[in-house]
Amino acid sequence: MEDNRSIIPPNNDASDLPLPNLTPRHQKLIPTPFGPIKPWAELSWPIKTYFCLAIISLLCVLGITIRDLVIQSNEDFTVSLIQLIGVVFCIYYVTRGILQENRQELTVFVLSILLEMIRSIVNFSVVSKEDKPKIQLRFIVILLVGLFHVICALSLVLGQNMMAFRVGGALESLQLQYVMLSLCFSMLTFDLQAQLCLSVLVLFSGVYKISTLHSILLGIGLFWACLKVAIGILAIIKELKPLVWIFLLQNLPEVAYIVYLLYKVILEWGSGGTYTLEAAAVTGSCISVLIKSVLLWSLFHVYRSFGQGLRERMFSSYGRIDS
Repeated sequence: MEDNRSIIPPNNDASDLPLPNLTPRHQKLIPTPFGPIKPWAELSWPIKTYFCLAIISLLCVLGITIRDLVIQSNEDFTVSLIQLIGVVFCIYYVTRGILQENRQELTVFVLSILLEMIRSIVNFSVVSKEDKPKIQLRFIVILLVGLFHVICALSLVLGQNMMAFRVGGALESLQLQYVMLSLCFSMLTFDLQAQLCLSVLVLFSGVYKISTLHSILLGIGLFWACLKVAIGILAIIKELKPLVWIFLLQNLPEVAYIVYLLYKVILEWGSGGTYTLEAAAVTGSCISVLIKSVLLWSLFHVYRSFGQGLRERMFSSYGRIDS
């Protein structure tokens, strides 16, 4: 039965008392620029083992990808560079997901791993037979490492003890708000990853001929994507509805450009003799639209919860831990 009693203590010294909602289950947290994390000593040995294996395996994939960047042609260079961006983001996702007990971040980590696997499968299937041996090692490593991470990360996401430490003991309504908030933050980062990969694809691959002005506009687009994420994060943290609308309007040019990119790719499909970059462009564009859809869906729910006390309780917990 849901508890309808007042969450905030009625006396005048309420600010000096711990709030029952969003009270951390782990009191000694380490503040970082990306949010507080658990001390290493509080992690269980299976979690420590998986975290170390995750970082080591991702660094191995990173090393193989960097090696491919050095020895490959322009077309393969672009695919490897996009792969490099994906691996770096994966390291960020798994670090935050485990050290912050963030299910949403781990879910995005799984999605990012699946994205890398899909991109590798598509790339390997369309590359010429002569070039397959050059990327075969990376292809096999990505599939094996990816499958390992999908299984392990999903076991953590679905595990009963993997609850975000920031909402221990919170009411069900606040739990749901926090879940949507975490999902929104994760999708913001995921959307940035997708935009960076698309921009790199168009800038460096020559998937279709672009003018100098178009190259400048793409460079501005990279800055635009970073600015959009910053505005989205600020809008959510501060619960500023005008900034939410500005964030939504910032997505319109990106969606329009994705449609334009697909149009140009279809017009010049296979003109270069291979389909590697075209397939990467279509795959990346479709995934980017899907990510934006989930982002806007979660943002809608977060927007509706503005002013319901989640922000105050989160910052109250932060302040108590940092003190």
